[in-house]
Amino acid sequence: MRRRGASAPDVDLTCRLGPRLVLPNPIVAASGTYGHSDEVARLGDPSRIGAVTTKSLSPFPWAGNPAPRVHETSAGMINSVGLQNPGVDAWLEHDLPPLLARGARVIASIWGRSIEDYAKAAAALGPVAARLVALEVNVSCPNVEDRGHMFAHRPEATAAAVQAAVEQVPGLAVFAKLSPNVTDLVEIAAAALQAGATGLTLINTLMGLAVDADRRRPRLGAGGGGLSGPAIKPVALRAVFDVTRALPGTPVIGTGGVASGVDAAEMLLAGATAVGVGTATFFDPRAPERIAAELARWCGAHAVAASAELVGRLEV
Repeated sequence: MRRRGASAPDVDLTCRLGPRLVLPNPIVAASGTYGHSDEVARLGDPSRIGAVTTKSLSPFPWAGNPAPRVHETSAGMINSVGLQNPGVDAWLEHDLPPLLARGARVIASIWGRSIEDYAKAAAALGPVAARLVALEVNVSCPNVEDRGHMFAHRPEATAAAVQAAVEQVPGLAVFAKLSPNVTDLVEIAAAALQAGATGLTLINTLMGLAVDADRRRPRLGAGGGGLSGPAIKPVALRAVFDVTRALPGTPVIGTGGVASGVDAAEMLLAGATAVGVGTATFFDPRAPERIAAELARWCGAHAVAASAELVGRLEV
């Protein structure tokens, strides 16, 4: 520990997400908010944050949901983009190179409608695994093999999708992105880890609905959507706290409502190893960089020599 008021540049922000993954700081751009390629990266410097998570990719091009897809709420936004993406092969050819050229450390996120889809998407990334820092397996999507139930709502389905991906990328860190819309998140988190996940991304959006009273219709083209932003931060903090207390030592990227350095410190204290920044990026494309700098200043002002000292240190 250092004296209160120490300067931010002296703070060690090194983040260790598992035995082989070390990032220069714990701030990670969340999937779905930083684009497929360098769309957002060209507005700032992605090398100044820990990593960039791509929008989730499937083994096939996907058009997503009908418009309108996004609606601003009183404390964030609700979206139903529907995982639109160009497909893994097109992403590898056109989108990954410019992102890497800007110095980003890339976490590739994948999704699918079946277990085979997860295996195919991960296998396509196998040849470039050395250029990635991790793989995120987004299981918060419908499973056509299980009557449309979301993978992340069932331990068995979550484990199957994670295992299918892990087997295709040996040696690459794999993070399972889980849904908060369940009754026992710890059980599902444990299933993902037992299936070979290195760690977890907690959480995805909360299911919600925005209504246009004048038109008597949902505001989003697909009906309901996922709520994100400041409104879900307490849910994310509780999810991170519960899972890391039940499964100590698990690397977790805590995501949900983070918009400042103080928010990031709170997420670390709750048990997260790294901190995902999502919706804040829509309001400020440089939000992840700003939050990394704010976290350093907060640590310096509170006599914290290394941000890793905060992880799981919530006093209860």
